[in-house]
Amino acid sequence: MEDIAGTRICDLGLRIEGSPLEAPVARLYRELERKGLGKFRPGCYLSDEWGCPSGEPVIGIPFYLADARLARLEAERNDLETPAEIMMYLRHEAGHAFNYAYRLHRTPEWRELFGPYRRPYRDHYRPVAFSREYVRHIAGWYAQKHPDEDFAETFAVWLTPGSRWRQKYRWWGALRKLQYVARTARALRGKDPARARGRADLTVDEMELTVEEFYARSRAEQAKLPEGALMLDTDLADIFNVSPRRRRGARPAVELLREHRKTVTDKVAYWTGAQRPLVKQLVDAMETRLQAGHLRADRAREGEHVAELSAYVAALAIHRLGR
Repeated sequence: MEDIAGTRICDLGLRIEGSPLEAPVARLYRELERKGLGKFRPGCYLSDEWGCPSGEPVIGIPFYLADARLARLEAERNDLETPAEIMMYLRHEAGHAFNYAYRLHRTPEWRELFGPYRRPYRDHYRPVAFSREYVRHIAGWYAQKHPDEDFAETFAVWLTPGSRWRQKYRWWGALRKLQYVARTARALRGKDPARARGRADLTVDEMELTVEEFYARSRAEQAKLPEGALMLDTDLADIFNVSPRRRRGARPAVELLREHRKTVTDKVAYWTGAQRPLVKQLVDAMETRLQAGHLRADRAREGEHVAELSAYVAALAIHRLGR
């Protein structure tokens, strides 16, 4: 970390070509070609986060995925994307890009299926849990966030090899949307996009923060736990209620949480519909309190501890959604 902490991100010389991202981006293009969309090849660039600028058929990818040292740092500070998650996000962003490249959102059928593209975009939304009108792809019932996200999620499910969407969504209302994507893709085979190129938003060459400043800003944004979501130390003491007789063979509870932190965060976000940053805040706060309280985990009951921790975070997240 020391050798890059004070380096401006724009001075790191990061590129997709020759980096660990070259293979997943190439895989995305192959998947599009196999679906007959060889004329659609959205440009990819490095940025501060995943994204597709509104109306622009390009894909922004987090810069830290292009360098092994930065990836290790991201894993320490946050939760680094797995190879499967990288492809999941690429397919989602490709859905946005496909929508913009062929201007599908301007058509009556798109609006009838997905809703008005100009609907206000809200970061905080209350999803309808287990609704069958939307596909499931990114955690947090993400397709319900906005019509544009609904289309991107539907496209991603359709594009994913082996998704078996016809069987999985056979009795769902979301099947109509998947069939629309499949039908539209067939109609556009061999056709050039109405807009083949797009303008990138914030590129890695424009990121003048140093690596340490980038993560300091990220910590500051995540530092405040949402009102009403604070945990009580007594609850954690109840979860890790190890008897004095068994404390000698027990290990620090914070170690157990750290081992399962990403899984707990991912699954709680997936099943509750709470946005991942909120769930991560809850888990991080729990880790801090476990560290300060010196609680210990009974090795014979670790599965029980993890299950109860997951249920506890889920309850807090659902409480926040209800607010």
